[in-house]
Amino acid sequence: MTDALPLLISNLGVSAVCFVVLWLISIPLKDPSYVDAWWGLGVVVLAWSTYVQLDAPGPHATALLLLASAWGLRLGAYLLWRWRSHGADRRYAKLAQRAKDKHGLNFAMFSLLWVFAPQLLLQIVMALPAQLGQATTATSLGWPATLGLWLAIFGIIYEAIADAQLSHFKSQSDNSGKVMDRGLWRYSRHPNYFGELCAWWGMWLIALDAGMGLWSLPGPLLITFLLTRVSGAPTTEPHLQRTRPDYEAYKKRTSSFIPLPPRA
Repeated sequence: MTDALPLLISNLGVSAVCFVVLWLISIPLKDPSYVDAWWGLGVVVLAWSTYVQLDAPGPHATALLLLASAWGLRLGAYLLWRWRSHGADRRYAKLAQRAKDKHGLNFAMFSLLWVFAPQLLLQIVMALPAQLGQATTATSLGWPATLGLWLAIFGIIYEAIADAQLSHFKSQSDNSGKVMDRGLWRYSRHPNYFGELCAWWGMWLIALDAGMGLWSLPGPLLITFLLTRVSGAPTTEPHLQRTRPDYEAYKKRTSSFIPLPPRA
């Protein structure tokens, strides 16, 4: 089994260089919103950085490399398109103003300390299954890895469908001010987040099969916490409740994450 600590230290260095470049780009733009796209694309970098450090990559490494790449490229491209189409994210604008008013931080320091540095550390932890799960000499996939492989594939496809349905809904002018309650969104208020959780818990099962289950467990736990308690549902739902008159009724009849038939 490849020594995990040097691997993670090397990945941290590679990721830090990328985040510094992204931070420098944000200063003249006065907008760090595109860092959301790097949440996916940066995972692809970490997965490949891990893979090239291995002496003899096995099936676990190959599976995780392909899954992390598929998840990260799809999500990164989608978020980059969304940023280019819709402009700066209101959340970062509010945070920048708060940092200036309460702490006297200029934009450069705000984006470094409040945006890029925290996301660097969070991304390293979140992507632990895709990194540590590759560090094994096992020559075949056990049943946990097989289950994880199919769960991750399902999650990636499910998340992609949910994002595509939402983008199509928003592109129709007659849907302005309406609640998206069609397709996968009929059965869950956050089907994209549900798909993302399936993808990362699936990759964790592969890491578990590789003997790195305990050490990589903080990854799926972190993404679950972020999506359910911090930057996922808690930031989107209050805004939707303020701007969509029908959202409260939709919330009452629709499951939050796990797809279920609508309640009467």
